[in-house]
Amino acid sequence: MSKINNETTSDTNKPVKNPYAKQRFSLRQLTVIGLLSALTVVLGVTGLGFIPIPPINATILHIPTLIGALLEGPKIGMVIGFIFGCYSLVQNMIQPNIMSFVFLNPIVSVLPRMLIGPLSYLVYRYLPFKRPVWRVMLALFMGTMIHTILVMGLIYIIYAEPYAAAKGIPVENVANIVIGVAVFHGPLEALAAVVVGTPVVMALRAKLKKA
Repeated sequence: MSKINNETTSDTNKPVKNPYAKQRFSLRQLTVIGLLSALTVVLGVTGLGFIPIPPINATILHIPTLIGALLEGPKIGMVIGFIFGCYSLVQNMIQPNIMSFVFLNPIVSVLPRMLIGPLSYLVYRYLPFKRPVWRVMLALFMGTMIHTILVMGLIYIIYAEPYAAAKGIPVENVANIVIGVAVFHGPLEALAAVVVGTPVVMALRAKLKKA
């Protein structure tokens, strides 16, 4: 009986592995982060990531962030989004324009980009559709809309008056611009994300044998 008790005590005292212990990125995840972050920078440097639709340039620079999140999960999407945001901040430092002061604030340039990956992943994860392609398409669309709304909304909340002064418009018109961008430009960017991102995500998910 004593022997049994000792064995039980010994087993009980064994350290229990914490299932929530911090894990490092796998080699595949690091590769995805590197490739998609590099693609983001290339699109920005070459200008291929911008579509001129007045009064702003629509962008597809966020698409690699969304792809990373849908392929490898919210953590990877957040890392790629962070790199995207840092690139935006640095780009506005070294090549400033009339609106650069807005994106020198990390709350505007970095924070929204870090959030769009996890949020788009949640859209994909919890949509009530069985076919993955529909969930991917809607996640890309909603992720893009969230990106537009967050960036423009933060510009309005923090920089409404400086933005109006830089554009030479009454401050009352800033809200109209923000709403106009969200209503008209946001869906165009979102459709571009769906057209470009869906075949890439689906092909890679099939290659990686993801559900």
